[in-house]
Amino acid sequence: MKGLRGERLASQFREEIYNVISLKLRNRHPELSAIISVTQADVAPDLKTAKVYVSIFDPDAARKQASFEILKANAGYIRHELAGVLHLRTVPQLTFIADLSMEYGAKIDKIIESLEEQENKESKDD
Repeated sequence: MKGLRGERLASQFREEIYNVISLKLRNRHPELSAIISVTQADVAPDLKTAKVYVSIFDPDAARKQASFEILKANAGYIRHELAGVLHLRTVPQLTFIADLSMEYGAKIDKIIESLEEQENKESKDD
């Protein structure tokens, strides 16, 4: 959703969805991963749908995937909780999408570090 109202709504959605996940959903599902971040919310102009990008940090890949599945399965519950907090006529249908940008950034950092180490070894050998 573009424009000032869209940016404000997206920011508000991101904040409120995070609150619902961290406070209410975590009580219902204590097996959720420790660090779950809502990185972006893309709300459609008609407020019918919203794409919610989440980043989950957990060294255990199976637990990370299980946490993402819990989020997807509880989209209706999160939407219901949002209806109580947000004062909108309609609360959008939520679609959760895994945000892999942090993992991609970490991968790039490792590549750069390995190149720097390799360069340092070559300069010491000379």
